[in-house]
Amino acid sequence: MTRVQVIDRRLVLKHEFWTKTKPPRLCVHRPQTDLITKSSLLPNQKHMAEATPALRKPVFTKVNELRPGTNGHSLNVKVISTKTVMQRGGGGRPSGPQARQMRIAECLVGDETGIIIFTARNDQVDLMKEGKVVTLRNAKIDMYKGSMRLAVDRWGRVEVAEEATDISVKEDNNLSLIEYELVSVEA
Repeated sequence: MTRVQVIDRRLVLKHEFWTKTKPPRLCVHRPQTDLITKSSLLPNQKHMAEATPALRKPVFTKVNELRPGTNGHSLNVKVISTKTVMQRGGGGRPSGPQARQMRIAECLVGDETGIIIFTARNDQVDLMKEGKVVTLRNAKIDMYKGSMRLAVDRWGRVEVAEEATDISVKEDNNLSLIEYELVSVEA
């Protein structure tokens, strides 16, 4: 059985079974159909297929505005130093969970307001060269031993900045040296 849903102005095709609940209102249920054309949609769904979502311009934040437990940050930072912490895999068994190479590097990055440690993983390690200006999109703050670390997971993006901008880094404001403690407040 094939389930087709109109979600966020896009057509999404999922191969799974309906649950015991009623199907959502904006669904078109057609068994054994792999291609849904605009003419096969219901009249109230045609306007959703035509509309394109408007992209928002990213709002770039500064390093000193980062707080523990936050996410969705876009930053332009300069790489100060890079240190490889872990590198494993790649050799040995050709199949299985250890087949992929895993690399982790801790990079000190910053801008004109401060610096913070960025944890680069796998392909991100190649982009983090000393002196380069990189753009971090959808970055999040992870807590490691009570201090903040900046990270970009699979839903984010790390790219070398397109414009050749030179950022003067304020190295005396290291946000990764501040130790935080989680305090529970009883009501």
